[in-house]
This record gives sequence, structure tokens and C-alpha cells, in this order.
Amino acid sequence: MLVSFAWSRRSPRSVVALAALFLAACGGGGGEGAKEGASASGKAFTIALIAKSSTNPVFLSGRQGAEAAAAELSKEHGVTVKIDWLTPPNEDGAVQSQRIAEAVNSGANAILLSASDAGKVRGAVNEAVDRGVPVMTFDSDVPDSKRFSFYGGDDEKMGTQVMDELAAQMGGKGRIAIIAGNQNAPNLQNRVKGVRETAKKYPGITIVDAFYHAETPQDAAAEVLRVKNAYPDLQGFAMIGGWALFTRTLLTDLDPQKIKIVSVDALPAQLAYIETGLAPVLFAQPTYSWGYVSVKTIFDHVYLKKEVPPKVQMDLVRVSKENLGTWARQLKDWGFSDVDPKYLALPN
Repeated sequence: MLVSFAWSRRSPRSVVALAALFLAACGGGGGEGAKEGASASGKAFTIALIAKSSTNPVFLSGRQGAEAAAAELSKEHGVTVKIDWLTPPNEDGAVQSQRIAEAVNSGANAILLSASDAGKVRGAVNEAVDRGVPVMTFDSDVPDSKRFSFYGGDDEKMGTQVMDELAAQMGGKGRIAIIAGNQNAPNLQNRVKGVRETAKKYPGITIVDAFYHAETPQDAAAEVLRVKNAYPDLQGFAMIGGWALFTRTLLTDLDPQKIKIVSVDALPAQLAYIETGLAPVLFAQPTYSWGYVSVKTIFDHVYLKKEVPPKVQMDLVRVSKENLGTWARQLKDWGFSDVDPKYLALPN
């Protein structure tokens, strides 16, 4: 069963409240590991948060959401909910596996994970559940593991949305490249698949290739420029993650009259690309909710012993000049302090 969280300028609290009503009504089941999960008695409840990279801003925003949910739950239920941030500095599935074991050994009540490499962490996830520590995933799932639930989008659909929008911006013709991050991440693999399959609808569009890179802004921007130099007739980039747009490099090195970018993610540092027209459309993930919704879901299932569905659906938000001000204010409401005031002042 899928649960869809439609985006609005509601606070995260109201979004999760609506979700909670649905969860109570649907009675969806978690996995076997969830039913055998840790007993959360006592006055402390610790969730180990293991995202892909502590240097990636999208996961830092997820951490903010997790901390906010923990504070609310602590006040509401009289229990100290703690977030133990065990995210490695760089993407590494083997290190994530070590952090999962560390969380279990340190007595965590649950684990929240975004997998860099599902194959490398699946064994650690299953062992954690077997040892009584329930695991939930977000953003990048670990299919066929004993995790009890996954919060995230339909990755193939994300790729489809990016490709459809890029084709529209380019008039249905031209040569494009896919910029794709970590080649081993299952969520990114599916987004690339979505781009490739959707491109078949556009006979005037040619994909030169998909290009992978370390998930840092500097590496991503460097890869975009390398690809552009290798294929000087490129007219578009389908970015299934917005790493390259966290820097201002491409604002000066690419011409918005000759190149169009459509990307997943729309955090404060990326909004300038909408303003200049280089990236007319960004598809925002509500990354704050990665932590906020997931922590609420874990607490419901593990501490309050409620049933939750195996998939909690996350939908993208289309951000363009038409709703740039509205989205900027949403980011500020979520606690982002680096939103440019000029975007906050926009009427739309």
C-alpha cells in the first residue's frame, strides 16, 4: 500500500498528522523484523540516523527534520527521543554497514538508513533486525531486506518527470547527458532508467550517455563541465540529483541561452539556477521530511506499537519562477537559514 503525502505550505507537523490518520485507518503491516523489533520501554528512545554522506546538504536538511520530530515527540510523550547521527563523511556502503553494527552494539532502539549500496548493507540490515533493532529506510531503499518500511519517491517516475520537463524546455529535440551521482545507489539507478525509458518518446532527443561522479558539489560541477567539453554540441542536462547546483560554478560557465538543465532537488543554494533560467525547473524533494516523517513513523511503529505501511510515498514538487517565492518560504519554514531574502520577498 502506498501513502501519498501531497506537498503544501503546511508545517511538517500537520503533514504527519494527516499521515497518522491514514496509517491508523489502513492498518498496513510492517515486515517480520518490525514485529520482532526492540522494546522501547523506559525514558529514552534512540534512533541511529545513517544517511549517505554528511557533506551532502540534502541529508543535512533531513537531519534537521529528524531533530525537530525528536523534540516534538519528546515533549508530547514524556520520553527523551534522541537522534544519533552516524552518517559517514562520504558515500561508502561498507562504512554504512559498520555504522549499522555500531548502532546495534550501542543500544539504539531503531535505525534510519539511506543506502549508498543496497548490496553492501543488506546483510547488516538483516542482522540488526535479527538482533532486535528495527530498521527503516528513506530516500534509497534496501529491497528484499528485513527493513519494516521505506519513505521515499518512485524513482523511475522521478526520472520520467525530469525527462519530460527537459524535453519540453528543449522543444523536443537536441542532445542531452544524464548526470547521475553514485552508480551503485539503487534509487539513482532507477532514476536513470526512468530518464532513458521516457526519452524513447522523443525521437528528436539523443542521450549521449549517463555520467557518474562522487556526490559532492565540486565533483559534480567538474563532471558537468568535463562532459560539456567532451560534447560541445550538448543542449541539455538531465540531473537526477542536484549536486552540481549546490555550487555557483555553472552559473558562470554555462550559457542559459544554449543549455537547459532540469534537476531533482531545490534547496536554497540551487534557487539561483531557476532565477537565471539555466535550470528553469527543479523538482524538489521535501528533504526535511526525510527525517521528520521517518522519525515519526519509526516512533509510531516501534515505541507506540502501531502498524505502518511498507512504503510511505513521497512526491516531488515542481519549482519554477511561477512558485519560487512560495517554495523559498517553505524552505524557511523548515528551518533553512540560508534562503536568499530576495526570493522570500517574491509574491508567488
